[in-house]
Amino acid sequence: MVSIDELKKIFLLQNLTDKMLEKMVPQTRLLQFGEREIIFEEGAKAENFYMLKKGKVLLEVEVSKRMTISLGSIKSGYSFGWSALLSGPSHTSHAVCTEPSDVFAIPGEKLREILEGTPLMGYRVMAFAATILKNRLERRTSQLLKVIANHPDMQKLLGSPSEEELPPG
Repeated sequence: MVSIDELKKIFLLQNLTDKMLEKMVPQTRLLQFGEREIIFEEGAKAENFYMLKKGKVLLEVEVSKRMTISLGSIKSGYSFGWSALLSGPSHTSHAVCTEPSDVFAIPGEKLREILEGTPLMGYRVMAFAATILKNRLERRTSQLLKVIANHPDMQKLLGSPSEEELPPG
């Protein structure tokens, strides 16, 4: 059985009281995955919200049959599977363990019920989630802008000087 002390080590849950965490304990289970084991697939129904107790997980997207892009890595104490916090969506990436990992899983529907039934808890979790997702969006936007700015066709379009146009130096 998952303990309150274990849940307190998850960043998303650190500002919750013991009484709030008690509501999650019966619904949360500990899953163990081996290296290279897939936790969920891109496009699969997002049924569970995950919190990494120990290990490392990569979030990846297959952009073609020959290319997979890593969106980021999840370290101990962090959460993933955010789509489960919404009703009905599917995963937008797949999650694969890069080493043996212990993962807390709670059904998204049960977590939503708990958060809706305890408004202060719901607010605290969603406010922290919004901050995490805002930071992730800003990081990805910055990465995209760097890729666009460094693309040769975009440099021509934007009027960036080519190597031939630069003064010797």
